[in-house]
Amino acid sequence: MPADEDVSAEAPPDRPLRRGWTTGACAAAAAKAAYAALITGEFPDPVEITLPRGERPAFALATQHRDGNAATAGIIKDAGDDPDVTHGALVLATVRPGAPGGGVTFRAGDGVGMVTRSGLALPPGEPAINPVPRQMIRAAIAEVAATNRETGDVEVEIAIPGGEALAARTVNGRLGIIGGLSILGTTGIVVPYSCAAWIHSIHRGIDVARAGGFDHVAGSTGAASEQAVRALYGLPDVALIDMGDFVGGMLKYLRNHPVPRVTIAGGVAKMTKLAQGMLDLHSKRGAVDLAGLAALASASGGSAALAERIVGANTAAQAFADARTEGLALGDAVAAAAWQTASGVVADTDISVEIILFDRDGKLVGRAPLRPAHEAAPSRNRRR
Repeated sequence: MPADEDVSAEAPPDRPLRRGWTTGACAAAAAKAAYAALITGEFPDPVEITLPRGERPAFALATQHRDGNAATAGIIKDAGDDPDVTHGALVLATVRPGAPGGGVTFRAGDGVGMVTRSGLALPPGEPAINPVPRQMIRAAIAEVAATNRETGDVEVEIAIPGGEALAARTVNGRLGIIGGLSILGTTGIVVPYSCAAWIHSIHRGIDVARAGGFDHVAGSTGAASEQAVRALYGLPDVALIDMGDFVGGMLKYLRNHPVPRVTIAGGVAKMTKLAQGMLDLHSKRGAVDLAGLAALASASGGSAALAERIVGANTAAQAFADARTEGLALGDAVAAAAWQTASGVVADTDISVEIILFDRDGKLVGRAPLRPAHEAAPSRNRRR
């Protein structure tokens, strides 16, 4: 799974969905409550903060503690109806006096990671508290400081107990964020099933690969195709992009942040949908067009009987199995068509694109080799 506020492949419930709050919003509210207690001795509960777009939500405190020159407040992360790995986690902020004139400085507490690789929004050696959450925390501290005629020179330590174990379910390690989770959020609000966190992780993965000087990355639709493409090329983790269904999201980012060679790897059903013009491969966005697959088989030399069987197949995998019995390299035909779709997105770049299809056992069943994307045919109407 991708970044900390990640998204499950499961379908959203068939009812109105409740929004939630990012770890960044929770951290800012906890920091504001802790700083107020450090100055006044009282923890505001609930505590209000201003989000980047002007909303003023209030957060109930789950824990509060003052000890000498430090105050700690905690808020339970509520991700609403989003299947978020940090939902229910305790986000703690401990505030201490800082150096005069130093403003707000940040520390990573238990369960919050440290940045160790270049290419992210923060340099190596910094706590993984992203820029917008930092802005929100600074604004919350400044609000308390202005009210109480204080300087706002403080050290803010953010912790998420158990965060290191939760981070194992994200791609933080691959991105070089070690020891825990990231504090994320650009609006402060989690939109259920928006997939924004997954796409964010795709983008950061590309950034880290580029910063590391890698000239070849591979985006995979799932664990099986990732394992297979890793074995094929011997690529390190940092060059492997967990793109899931979001091949379009990956390619559109690569268009402006290019890597010389890009391999797209996936199973037969996902790659068939890419061949048929889809750039979002989730089942909710559309199914494999079996009639279209049958037509492709016929154009590749398949028999009329095979085309009829493919039209009546239960799955794309069954269609490919039927093609194998006739000795037809359907995978190569699908890969070639998928290459046209993918290359069309980055056709105005110098990127070379490759498509690889694997079956469920990781066996290579189709390939369109690396070649420059600008050789793609003029863009067709492609489905997002």
